[in-house]
Formats: sequence, structure tokens, C-alpha cells
Amino acid sequence: MDILFKLIDFILHIDSYLEGIIAQYGAWTLALLFLIVFIETGLVVMPFLPGDSLLFAAGALAARPGSALDPWLLFGLLSVAAVLGDTVNYWIGHRIGAKAYTGEVKWIKKEYMERTHVFFEKHGGRTIFLARFVPIIRTFAPFVAGVSRMPYGFFIRWNIIGGIAWVAVFTALGWFFGNIPFVQKHFELVILVIIVISFIPVVIEAVKARREMRKAQA
Repeated sequence: MDILFKLIDFILHIDSYLEGIIAQYGAWTLALLFLIVFIETGLVVMPFLPGDSLLFAAGALAARPGSALDPWLLFGLLSVAAVLGDTVNYWIGHRIGAKAYTGEVKWIKKEYMERTHVFFEKHGGRTIFLARFVPIIRTFAPFVAGVSRMPYGFFIRWNIIGGIAWVAVFTALGWFFGNIPFVQKHFELVILVIIVISFIPVVIEAVKARREMRKAQA
């Protein structure tokens, strides 16, 4: 529970934590950001890492005068991290195969698999792109694509487009809006709003899936 509270505190005050890290490590902070983005997108057991808010905060800090974070290098490295992460996740899913749905693999949460499957059913191949902007689904989508043997050529195309678009959108939002006085003063509130908006599609899909399940059982 203590770890959970620390994670929540890190997410809500991510700008303060990043400021401290940048002050201590300078441009090497990019390596840490690369690792976090890669792990969130590449390891199916880590869907709770703060991808959207991290990109927003990094973009905001890169926009500050004299920042150690070069905005173009930030964008390039994190885009590579996002694409590589999804690629690794795809091949992990490809390796595990259908066992992912049976409950045999204990470290895969079946509930998240089912939510992602519903997302795939609705959006088809576009899921790889759309899922970039939806927490949890973002981590499970490439894994499910691998499990279902989605053609790799099709997957990698949407993976690259989605990864670049996701990083570009949130770092640009941070760059342009993160240093507005109101946003700086209420940064944790802005991060909370980003999280809530990001989770809306997950909630909608979960509610729809539950209704359909009830109809099928009736």
C-alpha cells in the first residue's frame, strides 16, 4: 500500500520529481524517461506507469529557458522508446500465444486482456494506433496483437505511426501549455485531468462490455 501511495504521489507531482532529477543528472534524465516509456509499452506487467503525464511534464520542462532537455532529442528518443516497447510486447505475446487467455500465465491480468480484446473487436487494426492514447489498453494492445498473430508488417506500420503521434501530442501539449502560470500553479490538478480524460474510453468500453454480457445472459 505504501508503494501505491508513493506511485500516486509521483504521478501527481511528476513535474517536481523530474525537476529534481534534471537538476541532479541533467541530460541523462533522457535515459530515465526512455526507460520508463519503454517499460510501460514493452512489459505487459507494467500498465500503471504514468505515460501521458510523464510526456506532458517532460514537454513542459523542456520548454523552460536553459533546460537540460533538448525538445527534439526528447521527442526522438521517446518515440523510439515507444515503438521499441510495443515491438517487444508484440513478440512476447506472439511467443505466449493463446495461453494468455486461459489464466495459465499468472502475471497476466485476465480482466485487462478481456478489455483490450473488446477494444480490438470494436476498432480492429486501428487499435494499435488508438490504444496509444488509452492507459492500460496501451500496454496490452501490442501484446494481444502478438497473441492473435496480427501480421507483423501491418502491426509495425501502426506501431510507428501511433508511437510518434502519442509522443508528439503529449510533449507538444506540455511544451505549449505546461508553463502557463495557472498550469504551473495547479500542475497536479492538470495531471489529474489528463489521467481522468485518458481513462474515459476504458470506462466506456467496460460499461458497454458489461451491458452486452448481461444481454447475452438474459
